[in-house]
Amino acid sequence: MIRAPRLRVIDESGDQLGVLSKQEALDVARNAGLDLVEISPNADPPVAKVVDWGKFNYQRTKQLQKSKRNNKATDIKQMRFGMKIGDHDLEVKLNKVQKFLEAGHKVKITVFYRGRENAHKDLGFKLADRVIADLGEDIAVDQKPQLAGRQLHFIVRKK
Repeated sequence: MIRAPRLRVIDESGDQLGVLSKQEALDVARNAGLDLVEISPNADPPVAKVVDWGKFNYQRTKQLQKSKRNNKATDIKQMRFGMKIGDHDLEVKLNKVQKFLEAGHKVKITVFYRGRENAHKDLGFKLADRVIADLGEDIAVDQKPQLAGRQLHFIVRKK
């Protein structure tokens, strides 16, 4: 499957054998009882390594699994508030937001307007400022409060 006529070949112990023709590289691999694998096809000349393909593929798969395991996907949780929310209800929802933030998630907070509340958009921004202040100093606002139709959105995360 290797198409390049000349290859920079590395043997199984990691020593460079130099630039060889494709046929010479295949002969070296056959003599060692191993496979010739193209490691870096975009290099000039392309780099090929003499390795055991099964072992090489297994190690590569394990490395990908390990890196995938270490990459924690940060979910965006969502919390919605109405304009007429009471103090206790707001406190309960903010406690839930705190738990999301401690778990490492980002939280999208939405303030929605109903009916005549649309005439008082500034009250929604005041509620957003209150929410940000109540969450404390250890949070950062990723996205400032923005008005989109009948909803006000903003995203917070832990610093």
